[in-house]
Amino acid sequence: MHGQGPVVIGYDCISPLGLELEQQWQRALEGESGIGVLTRFEGGPDFPVRIAGQLPDIDQLDYPFLAARQQAMWRSPVFKYALLVVERALARSGIRINNGIDKDLAPRVAVTFSSAVGGVDALLEADRQWQEKGKLPHPYANPNSCINMVSGKVAMYTGATGPVMSTISACATGLSSVLTGAMLLALGRADVAICGAVDCAVVAPITAGFYTMNGIFIAGKDEEDLRPQAASRPFSVHRRGFVLSEGAGAIILCSRDFARAHGLNWAIELAGWGMSSDAHHPVLPFAPTIEQCMHIALADAAVSREEIAAVNAHATATRAGDTTEYQALRAVFGDNLPPLCANKSIIGHAMGASSAIETILALRGMEEGLLPPTINYRPDLEMELDCVAEGKRPLAQEFVMKNAFGFGGCNACAIFRRCH
Repeated sequence: MHGQGPVVIGYDCISPLGLELEQQWQRALEGESGIGVLTRFEGGPDFPVRIAGQLPDIDQLDYPFLAARQQAMWRSPVFKYALLVVERALARSGIRINNGIDKDLAPRVAVTFSSAVGGVDALLEADRQWQEKGKLPHPYANPNSCINMVSGKVAMYTGATGPVMSTISACATGLSSVLTGAMLLALGRADVAICGAVDCAVVAPITAGFYTMNGIFIAGKDEEDLRPQAASRPFSVHRRGFVLSEGAGAIILCSRDFARAHGLNWAIELAGWGMSSDAHHPVLPFAPTIEQCMHIALADAAVSREEIAAVNAHATATRAGDTTEYQALRAVFGDNLPPLCANKSIIGHAMGASSAIETILALRGMEEGLLPPTINYRPDLEMELDCVAEGKRPLAQEFVMKNAFGFGGCNACAIFRRCH
C-alpha cells in the first residue's frame, strides 16, 4: 500500500520527559529518564508503589481550556492534556478548521483521539467526597468519567464535525486511534483525522490494582536504594514490571490529495497496518496472534521483513510480555531481527497514551535518522536482540514497524515510511 497511504502532517506529545516536544526528543536521545518519586497522591507509609512517570504542570500556559471555569467543570487532567497536544499538533500541521477560509473542512475532519482509562479519577474523587462528607457529585462528574468524552471534547474544541469515535483498546489505544483514522480516510469519510490518546492513570486505586496483579514494578530485596530512573527495564534479564506513567500524544493524518491541494508538508506516510485479537487471555499476550498482526502489516504495506530498519516495540518490561513479543518478533524476522527501541525504559507505561507517544518518537527518529537508546538494559541470554543500549544511534530508516498490545488481546502494528 505504500505510496498510497495517509500522510503525517503534524504531531505533538507531552510525557514525563517534559512539556515541549523538542525537549522530550533531546532527553530521549540522551537516554534521560522521566521516572521519579510518586507525588501525584499521598498513598501513606504502607502504599506499595513509590515511583511513577508524572506529567509536568501546564496550568500556567495561556489556553482557553486552562481557564479556571473550564477546569472547575473538567476536573480530570485528561481533558487539558488532550487539548494541549491536539492544539499544538494542529498548529504544526498548518490546518485551521474554524478559520472561515475553508468552510467545508470541518465536516471532513474526523476525531479518533481516545483514552484507555479516561476521566475515571473524577468519578473516584466524587465517590470519596460522598463517602467522607456526604457531598453529592459535581454536575460534571459523570461526563468527566465517560471515556468517549475525550474525543468529544477534542471535536468541540477544534470544531471538527466529521466522524468522532473512541478507539478504546487498552494499552494499544494510541496506535489503534491512528489506524482507525487511516480507515476513515481510506473509506473517503474524511480528509483529515485527529488521532492519538491521553491517559493520567496515576491514581491510587489503579496504581494499587496493578501492584496486586503483579504487573507494576516491584523492587527486589537488594534494591531498596534503587534510583527511580533505573526501574523500567524492557527486555532486560532483571526486568521486574512496568512503571506506571502519564502522557498524551496527538498525530494528524490526512490524505495525499488533501495535503497536495492545501500545500501541506509531510515526510512520512502510514504505509500499512495490521490488527488482531489474541482470543486467548485477559491480560497475558499471545505470540501466534501478535506474529499474525505483524505479518498482516507487512503484507498491507507490501514490504519485506528485510526492509524494516527498526522496530519500536511495545516492551512493557514485564517478564511475560517482553518474552512473548520477542518470540513473535523472532517468528517474523528470523535471525535478521532489526534494532528494537523500547521507549518505556525512559517514559514508563502511560497506558493507552504510550503507543501514541512512542509513535511520535519513532516518527521523529525517522526524520532525523536516529534511534534513541533503551536504558537500564542487561542482556537476557534467552532473548538475543539489539535494543540500542549503547546510546543514540545514527540509522537511516525508510521503513519502521511500531507494535502495541493491550489487555483483552488487542494487537496493533503499523509500518511507517519516510517519503523524502
